[in-house]
Amino acid sequence: MLFNSLQFAIFLPIVFLLYWFVFDRFISKSKHQLMLQNAFVVVASYVFYGWWDWRFLILIAFTSFCSWGSGLLIAKASTRQRAKTLMWVNVVINLLILIVFKYYNFFVTEFARLFHWSTDGLLLKVIVPIGVSFYTFQALSYSIDVYRGKIEPTKDMVAFFAYIAFFPQLVAGPIERATHLLPQFLKRREFNYDVAVDGTRQILWGLFKKVAVADNCGLFVDWVFSTYTDRGGSMLMLGAVLFAFQIYGDFSGYSDIAIGTSKLFGIRLMRNFNVPYFSRDIAEFWRRWHISLTTWLRDYVYIPMGGNRVSKPRMILNTFVIFFVSSCWHGANWTFLAWGLFHTLLFLPLQLTGRNHKNMSIVAEGRMLPTVKEAGKILLTFFLVTMGWVFFRSESIEMALVYFQRMIQWGTLRASYRFFVSPDVFPESLYIIIMLVVEWVQRGKEHGLSIEATHRVLPANVYVRAVIYAVLLFLVFLLGKGQSSFIYFQF
Repeated sequence: MLFNSLQFAIFLPIVFLLYWFVFDRFISKSKHQLMLQNAFVVVASYVFYGWWDWRFLILIAFTSFCSWGSGLLIAKASTRQRAKTLMWVNVVINLLILIVFKYYNFFVTEFARLFHWSTDGLLLKVIVPIGVSFYTFQALSYSIDVYRGKIEPTKDMVAFFAYIAFFPQLVAGPIERATHLLPQFLKRREFNYDVAVDGTRQILWGLFKKVAVADNCGLFVDWVFSTYTDRGGSMLMLGAVLFAFQIYGDFSGYSDIAIGTSKLFGIRLMRNFNVPYFSRDIAEFWRRWHISLTTWLRDYVYIPMGGNRVSKPRMILNTFVIFFVSSCWHGANWTFLAWGLFHTLLFLPLQLTGRNHKNMSIVAEGRMLPTVKEAGKILLTFFLVTMGWVFFRSESIEMALVYFQRMIQWGTLRASYRFFVSPDVFPESLYIIIMLVVEWVQRGKEHGLSIEATHRVLPANVYVRAVIYAVLLFLVFLLGKGQSSFIYFQF
């Protein structure tokens, strides 16, 4: 079930009404009220997830049960070594699921190609479950945190299943930690009107980024990348730039819808994007892009390996490992590894010179416009990120290299000009400009339509705001290109 579908537009109000007016109000006197409410969350989430393929439910239920049971066993372990062994058993089980469904066929195919073997009878005919990387990492964080003593294992299996399967963030994040999300299912939620209204605004902003920006850019991007051998340098540059905005509008739009939807149910999810295209260097970009994955890898992979508290050669190795894991997480393709290596080489100079923590605050804080130097850094960082997206979007390394080769032509100099005036992409340019202007003005806020009592950016007049919301909603319905999937569903 897609967020931008008619099915979800029907599903969400029904779940919302049942959640608050049946399982909260009418059975509030029952001592099992919380358990019943969480059970309803699990059922609704399984309906949402099973809408694609009911067989996906078997795997997520298995992952949930193994991780929940491992937490109880770790807590009861007689020795620290036994607890560690139990933790690793759950980690291996979950990683094996990822390997079988996402990587097995890729590795078999590549080894067969290397040694000229036949793959007959070796490949698995399996469907890759949507969002398996997201909820698997979420399950892993629980057993690891129980072992580390950061969270007490829960005996409430229903609450734990709700934590793993909570439908707003089930298939594309944010990747939540058990220390943050699970406790919210272990206590009664209270309906907060202001939070719910803010969540509705965030949903609207996410839909605008997905439908108006990402989906419209995607039509042009698909055409350019499918005919790249026939396109000139400026057109290829334009395709790369529009893909940068497509993937941002698509993924951050999903995150906004997920976070906003969660607010409707009294659940707070972590922020997953923080205006990454206003970053002044690659290190800052990675602090602002896919925050839930970046911080997960930092806390569960990079720091346990020693992080920065090791020799420089070991620190370099740790950095390569973290980007390698991030690349593999995205999928089984050499293009993802090339994308990760590209970012590693951009990140290392900042890390080795101690400048990776230089830009920690929001850009142009307290000012309306950036300085010329800040603007130059933002444009350079965006250009480098965009070049990396060419690897990410390409189907093969060969395709990416040819794409770069054809893009680096004198016509590339006209790319910025064509970006704004070409009739082929004028509507997309307009939607991108609207998104960038709103997010620049709101860069210190939680989302583009966030309203605060102080330093209000959106008009105070409720009628003026209503017009703004109506225009955005109209654009969402007008510009919808059908029920297009989200890019990160494949991960």
